[in-house]
Amino acid sequence: MKIYLADYAGFCFGVERAINIVKEQSHIKDNVRTLGPIIHNPQVVKQFEDNGVLVERDAGKLDSSHSVVLRSHGITKSTYEKLKKNNVDIIDATCPFVNKAHEEAAKLSGDGYDVVVLGEADHPEVKGIVSYIKGKYHIISDEKDIENVDLDSKVGLIAQTTQDREVFNRVRKLLETRAKELKVVNTICNATNLRQHAAKKLAKSVDLMLVIGGKNSGNTTRLFKICRELCANTYHIETAGELTKDMFDNVENIGITAGASTPDFLIEEVLEYINEVNDAGEQS
Repeated sequence: MKIYLADYAGFCFGVERAINIVKEQSHIKDNVRTLGPIIHNPQVVKQFEDNGVLVERDAGKLDSSHSVVLRSHGITKSTYEKLKKNNVDIIDATCPFVNKAHEEAAKLSGDGYDVVVLGEADHPEVKGIVSYIKGKYHIISDEKDIENVDLDSKVGLIAQTTQDREVFNRVRKLLETRAKELKVVNTICNATNLRQHAAKKLAKSVDLMLVIGGKNSGNTTRLFKICRELCANTYHIETAGELTKDMFDNVENIGITAGASTPDFLIEEVLEYINEVNDAGEQS
């Protein structure tokens, strides 16, 4: 079997930055916490917990005795204010592209736009984005959701940074027919676009596609959906432990991609497993 790794797979800039900040702070400060998982990858979070950096999900339980690293997804405006009020030592590892989305959401709202946010309503990044909107807003997952949305005459469109750019463009085109005035701010980061484009290109040319990353990772789940549309034989896995030899029956070409929060060691473990299957096949 031939193995092809997508050109853009694994940690993006924002995730790698957040991971490095946690590592650095854990060496120079005591009682370091992350507010929620630093990234959406259970294996990485477990590694930090094993080294004493615990996850705290309730900001109200943090005080001046704690140093807290804000995750790459960012937090809500009210949560940030609560941490400041409790004199918590704040280390901000929010992805700069997410902070940009916060700024654009606040600006659109301040300029009187009815803000449409393309994203997952329950995702921490989206909760953070809409917390900076003072006026009216709507969270949609795709263009179909717009049909039931009551829009004002002035509409602003932004997105969760890891959304599919093609879906964003379809939403934009539909809003152009609905709004008298439309202001579009594309807040999807370029790393997401490159990763999705590379995954699409690869999925079209292989018999089996593996998408590696946390089951709780929004961007990995989107990669899986994108790949599955182009290659029916697509699996979303977190670790090599989910692979079985029968997955590779009658497979000649394997494509591999990984979400923005997937570390290299998980990709390497998958490659090692496939190579072992390959070696066993050659020997039989």
